[in-house]
This record gives sequence, C-alpha cells and structure tokens, in this order.
Amino acid sequence: MAKQRYENLDGISNKKSFKDMRQWRKERKSKMKDLSYTVPQAENKKIELLNENRTQNTVTWIGHATFLIQMGGMNIMTDPVWAKRMGFEKRLSEPGLTMEEIPPIDVVLISHGHYDHLDFATLNRLKGNPVHLVPEGLGRLLTKKGFSKVEEFSWWDKKDSRTGTLEIHFVPAQHWTRRTLTDMNTSLWGGWVIINKENGETVYFVGDTGYFRGFKEIAKHFDINWVLMPIGAYEPEWFMSASHISPEDAVQAFLDCKADKFIPMHYGAFRLADDTPKEALDRLLKEWEKRKLDQDLLYIPKLGETVIT
Repeated sequence: MAKQRYENLDGISNKKSFKDMRQWRKERKSKMKDLSYTVPQAENKKIELLNENRTQNTVTWIGHATFLIQMGGMNIMTDPVWAKRMGFEKRLSEPGLTMEEIPPIDVVLISHGHYDHLDFATLNRLKGNPVHLVPEGLGRLLTKKGFSKVEEFSWWDKKDSRTGTLEIHFVPAQHWTRRTLTDMNTSLWGGWVIINKENGETVYFVGDTGYFRGFKEIAKHFDINWVLMPIGAYEPEWFMSASHISPEDAVQAFLDCKADKFIPMHYGAFRLADDTPKEALDRLLKEWEKRKLDQDLLYIPKLGETVIT
C-alpha cells in the first residue's frame, strides 16, 4: 500500500532539484560568514522556580525550537533537542538548561519529523512520563521507538489536558519533512496553540514554516498572547523561503496572527542555512524599527531565560 503524502496549503511545494542543491552549495562556498557571535546565556536562571512551579505561566527558551512552557499546572516541552551536533555541523551554542535542570515533563509537542525538531536521544532522557503529541503519520515511528503514550493530530485537531486546565490545538504550517530517502512528507507538520482555560492565556508555538496565508486563518480561531516565531535558516531565500520564514516576513506573520507579544526562535543553535544568528537578529530588529512597532511587544530572551507571562 502506498504511503500517504501530505501537502501544504495551496499546494505549495518545497521539493528542490539536485541542480538547486548544487547551486546553493556553490553559493555557500563563495560567502564569508562571521560565526563569532553566540547567543548569550541568561545570568540568573530560574531553575528552582521551574522545578517547583505549578501555578504561574512561564516560557523558557532552551534553544532552537525547544521551549519549556508551564501553563495550567502542566510542564510542556516543544521539539526537545539537546543534540550537540546536527549532521556534520557542531552546535553553535549550548542549551539554556541541562536536562538535569528541567522538571518532569507532562506533555511533549512535536512540530514535525526533521532531526533538528525530533531527537530520540533527547526524548529518551526527559524526566517524567509525558504524553507525546505528534503530527499525523509520525505516531508509528515513535511507537516503533518504544514510546507508548503517543497521540496523532491533523490540522485543527484539539485535545484537553488530563487536568482539564488546558486546550492544545494543532494548526497548519508551511513546511515539509523527511528522515530517510523514502519517507518524504509521509507525516504532517504544523504548529501548536496552547490555551490556559483558567485565564484564557494563549501561547502559539509556530514550529517550522515559510510565510503563508495560514497565519491569518489562525488569527480567526485564537486570541494569541505570545507567539514563539522562527526567524532563522532563511538564506538563500530563493531556496529556503517556502520552508523557512525570513525575519522580515516573521514580523508580518506576527501582525497577521494578531498576537500581543513576539519571542524569536529557530536561530543560534544549528547552522542549517547560510544566515548567521547575528544576521537574523539584526534583520528582525531593523524590521521592527522600520515598522515603528512598540519595542515592548518584542521580547528576545537569552538561552535559559524564563519569561513569567
């Protein structure tokens, strides 16, 4: 039986030819990039709070797309990756917290199956006995790897937490996925919206995406307080734009989804494309200023920094 293949909205394709790959590699060799900037670590990490907290809403950036989100008395981890390298490239910055410093996890949210978002070595080391919420088509891989608490989601599916305090929704993104030569797009991809039903606070973890009309659709369904938005792995844009959002388009996406506050992610940990962490941040700040947006709406955490929302 042929495997189901998933598609983006409007049939947007991320498939690249061998010729495209060669052209990108040729361009990369011609570029001189300064990788000396490292995303700083937070000075005063709230490790004790994170391990004791069951009342406050917090967001802690571990690095790349990995966040510890505490809402409604639950510890939620997005795309947990503590890997020290990705392919042939070493990690550019250490995770903001060690795995020993994080509390037991109740829920793991996976955006898609790419290795920089789904790392089984990390999942096997997480504290607690979490349920793993994953895109449709990815559950069989986790089950094969020995994880028993796995639930699959299609776009717009939702789940109530076991405590009844949270709603968790899976929403569209524009991306693709592959882990082997034969499994391209045999599982879905997307973002996660987490709603605290006690106070209505809403966090939108975008996952990995290019800019697309889905941001406006998501705004029709949710009143978003905090958006965790990717800004890196966009260069060269002729190659990456369908899959990875640029800093400028990330600002437009923030406006499209009508969120209250913006936290950038997906930069500074792995060299997945030609842009550098400093370039991604500089372009984000420049676009923010160009559009004359309130600086208080943009929060750029250091690694391991906890935002009490």
